[in-house]
Amino acid sequence: MLKPWSGWQHKLGRGHRDKVQQFMAITGSSDKVALQALKASDWHLEAAFDIFYSQPHSRSVTDSRHLEELYNRYKDPYVDMILVDGITLLCNDLQVDPQDIVMLVVSWHMKAATMCEFSRQEFMTGLQSLGVDSIDKFREKIPLMRAELKDEHKFREIYNFSFSWAKEKGQKSLALDTAIGMWQLLFAERHWPLVDHWCQFLQDRHNKAISRDTWSQLLEFAKTVDPLLSNYDAEGAWPYLIDEFVEYLIENGVIQKSG
Repeated sequence: MLKPWSGWQHKLGRGHRDKVQQFMAITGSSDKVALQALKASDWHLEAAFDIFYSQPHSRSVTDSRHLEELYNRYKDPYVDMILVDGITLLCNDLQVDPQDIVMLVVSWHMKAATMCEFSRQEFMTGLQSLGVDSIDKFREKIPLMRAELKDEHKFREIYNFSFSWAKEKGQKSLALDTAIGMWQLLFAERHWPLVDHWCQFLQDRHNKAISRDTWSQLLEFAKTVDPLLSNYDAEGAWPYLIDEFVEYLIENGVIQKSG
């Protein structure tokens, strides 16, 4: 239940009141704390979450016994790790589809080294940092983790994290099929209009694993070059693969070559 409003509520516009209410609902904070965080962030909700969760008071004290019980619920019976079956059970408990991008955000919080695996340390340390020691508390954090994808800085961190997380152990590059799946997942959040053309281009022309440089540069390209490529600089320092992609778009009539 939301805490009662103070007298200043009538001084706020509708949009600001809605943000205060949303902030209180997700964080469980008082209206005073919500107002302070939102004012400090110039009324940007995601930035206000950053401020709130960076404060020591906001972290719930976790019970190590409860964390151990949670870990034991999901860990593999033969190996001291949480593997695919355990993660599937965790998703069921969280009422989240295993393919939901929020599970990538969960893995980012846990600093997981490998997709579909959590070590004991990753799981326990990750939940402690989130202030979570029960499945109910974990479920309550899901909306906040979704909100983190809308924060540009955090999205970049999650994007860069996902390269190492998704690649096969011992490999330097990311398998093409895996990279395409990750791009479609990530850019569904950022709504890059050229993502399907990019994935088709890679299948038609490249058909090789993706390097870390290509992975990181594509995000810059998607962020800085508009979908019609009106501000694309052919003399810029883009990887050759991105330059080839631009030629591919022109050849296939997706965009018109500028004068």
